[in-house]
Amino acid sequence: ATKFSRFLIDARKGYEATLRLGEETVTGDTEADVTARRPVDVDVGQIDAVLERFLGHQEQVPPMHSAVRIDGQRLYDLARAGQEVERAARRIEITALERLGFDGRDLRVRVDCSKGTYVRKLAQDVGTALGCGAHLVALRRTTVGALRLADAVTFEALEAGGTAPALALLLPTEVLVAGLPRLDADATEATRFLHGRVVTRSPQNPGEDVAVYSPEGRFLGVGRAAPGGVAPLRLMATNAAGVP
Repeated sequence: ATKFSRFLIDARKGYEATLRLGEETVTGDTEADVTARRPVDVDVGQIDAVLERFLGHQEQVPPMHSAVRIDGQRLYDLARAGQEVERAARRIEITALERLGFDGRDLRVRVDCSKGTYVRKLAQDVGTALGCGAHLVALRRTTVGALRLADAVTFEALEAGGTAPALALLLPTEVLVAGLPRLDADATEATRFLHGRVVTRSPQNPGEDVAVYSPEGRFLGVGRAAPGGVAPLRLMATNAAGVP
């Protein structure tokens, strides 16, 4: 399953985040000391109105303390050297930004967003919009595509249950590619695909990844759309009979 997990990179993400209002750091989180403090004079009505403004498609500038590369260098390396460079804004989408709790200082929110969204940059931007500043003090990922933290099982629970119950809890590999377009191959196409050959189909979006299934509904692997059809990219391991 590991070789298919990378296809979750493009999946939408969900988080629960805690923003500390009235305090700012250069990194936007707790990695650096607080550099500015301001009084917090906002109510939940103001907070909800500001959060609503961040919904939808928008441009977000990556923070300096991030792994983005510019001219071959990581931004965080430049930031640690005391340098700041121009960063191009990136297109992101926030589909949910909901207040979960506010105690006058810490604001807990639920965030659903597209890939590439920096929640600590969002925390800074929300703080700026509220006029008091903010930084991220806690972040927990709750969803990746169709995978939910609420459905997760701890290692302790797996070990306590024994091998058979643990195996029963394993999800099929294809859940990792649930967000990809699906191609249902016929018997000939399935054989070609498993032998590393292009599946000839109507023109697809060039470069698009496609989850390929057999006529029986078995997941065969992931192909990449090209002008001539769908070329194998990642295949499921097969047994001696050639069955995934």
